[in-house]
Amino acid sequence: MQRSRVIAGVAVLAAVAGAALWWFQPDPEAGAPGTAVLGAPPAAERQAAALGAAALDGGAPGSAAGARRSAADADLPDPLLVQGLRDTLEALLMEAGDVSDPAALKQRLAALVGRHFPAALAARALALAERYVDYRVALGQLKSPAAAQDLNDPRALRDAMQARDKVRLQFFDGPEYDALFAREAALDRYTLARLEISRNTGLSPEQRAQALQAADSELPPERRAERAASTEHMAAAAQTAAFNAQNASDLTRHQARSAQYGEAAAHALAQLDRDEQHWQQRLDQYSQARAQQGDQSAAAQQLRQQLFSSEEQQRLDAALALRRLGAAPAGS
Repeated sequence: MQRSRVIAGVAVLAAVAGAALWWFQPDPEAGAPGTAVLGAPPAAERQAAALGAAALDGGAPGSAAGARRSAADADLPDPLLVQGLRDTLEALLMEAGDVSDPAALKQRLAALVGRHFPAALAARALALAERYVDYRVALGQLKSPAAAQDLNDPRALRDAMQARDKVRLQFFDGPEYDALFAREAALDRYTLARLEISRNTGLSPEQRAQALQAADSELPPERRAERAASTEHMAAAAQTAAFNAQNASDLTRHQARSAQYGEAAAHALAQLDRDEQHWQQRLDQYSQARAQQGDQSAAAQQLRQQLFSSEEQQRLDAALALRRLGAAPAGS
């Protein structure tokens, strides 16, 4: 099972789902910086893979930071500034727990960073994570569009987006911005453009259609593919949730999925069902052992090693934290 990319692509889903969602997910507008919000279930990414989505590319060009890596840099990519970096930072914050004091939170991060980053990157990753905490605190000082004006007001959203990007660029340089935010920012700008077009009463239907087509053409091809695929991904995830709630049989699931997505995707989604069931069973077994024997007991630690791969162990504590919050998503 591939769980290292816990929530890759979540920003894409948030951006296309509605113009207002960029503010609230995945960056909480207020609250303790230690209360990390993972945004969307990791299962969304796994559903996307099962449906044959295009592979997500690396850092996107044309970010608000205006940074461009040189050809030499492209040949030697920074091992820290990779796709999924922001997801890893959010998982690190989630594992650190609900800490309202930034200094105390940073102390916890120092003890946990080795679980999420290789030893060679741990020092740089911790420094970046500490700035990410400061960024989250600063972001919490901004006034959200909901608190100021109508969320459907393009001007209010544009002002808020600019304020958010200004804060981001105070804490992160160009390459860091690209790794953390560029993919989301491109879709935010696209979503805002569509909102502005839809609210422009001076356009005729033909002009509006042309403007929307022009906005689509401004989106990089890979972002257009993600946008087109995202609706299908969310539909598949919602369908699986409904199947689970109804305790639907394997045959019922396969028939519905094969008719909607094709035979290959139906088999892939069935394998995800089995993987998810096995993951939840192991979480149950480990949770019971920790409750009976203590979190740090030798027996619990041995069981942790037996039940979970080293990759899964990097996400285990965050998954258990979500369970305790009563919000454990499928495929945590």
